[in-house]
Amino acid sequence: MIFNHKPILLAECMASLNIQRDGTYLDLTLGGAGHASEILKRLGPKGLLVGIDQDENAIAAADQKLKDSHCVAPYKLHRTNFENITSVMQEMGINAVQGILMDLGVSSHQLDEAERGFSYQHDAPLDMRMDRRNALSAREVMNTWSHGEITRIIREYGEDRWASRIASFIVKARETESIETTGQLVEIIKAAVPASARREGPHPAKRTFQAIRIAVNRELDVLASTLNDAVMLLVPGGRIAVITFHSLEDRIVKQTFASFVDGCTCPKNLPVCVCGFQQKLKLVTRKPIEAGEVELQENPRARSAKLRVAEKINHDTDIKAT
Repeated sequence: MIFNHKPILLAECMASLNIQRDGTYLDLTLGGAGHASEILKRLGPKGLLVGIDQDENAIAAADQKLKDSHCVAPYKLHRTNFENITSVMQEMGINAVQGILMDLGVSSHQLDEAERGFSYQHDAPLDMRMDRRNALSAREVMNTWSHGEITRIIREYGEDRWASRIASFIVKARETESIETTGQLVEIIKAAVPASARREGPHPAKRTFQAIRIAVNRELDVLASTLNDAVMLLVPGGRIAVITFHSLEDRIVKQTFASFVDGCTCPKNLPVCVCGFQQKLKLVTRKPIEAGEVELQENPRARSAKLRVAEKINHDTDIKAT
């Protein structure tokens, strides 16, 4: 099985990573291996690609694609959440890497596989688990979580102004029968969102489905800690490139990078830093890179993508930005 997958911002990612032929590179969101295969092509026999994904289908498809590429560099794949990046590298005996890529959010193949329950455009069992070994599914969230918990995730993760009303309709609907399918949930959401609001903007279920998916997979809970661990793994001069697809992810990436660029906690009126902060990153992209018109025409899913890139400071040669 090989996914029909268009890697987003591919040329920009490859250029941003500044790939060294003998380097070790991590793809923490392997997916269909679109980005990973291009990294592998740029590595020599002494290089190494390490791919991580929690989706068993992604691991199988990526392995097949990378085998078929007939590249000279070796690769290792691990099925786990990227929050386990440190333990994976320790098990491999690797202390530092030259580059790290993260392509966040739901992948194209997960949306296209109707039975996975990620899409509001297909009627399927409520699931949304990226790792189907995990116990928590969208079905459990919709049928057991309280009105307050459901409101919170739709408001925080979906940024939907109708969060409380949608939660009320969900709780009321499940009193009659359990919510088992995406189709049921879509109809409940449509009934909850006023007709005037349904006529403008995206599909009324889009934000709620995003919110449930994020909650089920703990996407935002593990992002900041994973970014911290990733930065620690970089060699001086190594780069980390992160693609986000909504404002919540992008905010975490931007703030985490900023904490490594200027995390000084000293009062502004002090003439010198006394808190001991040492800059660890410098920004390669002050503003996020976005897809151009040609890519958007070929792949509309790239419309919300933002790429941020940072480089590990080499304190022997780099001077802290002022």
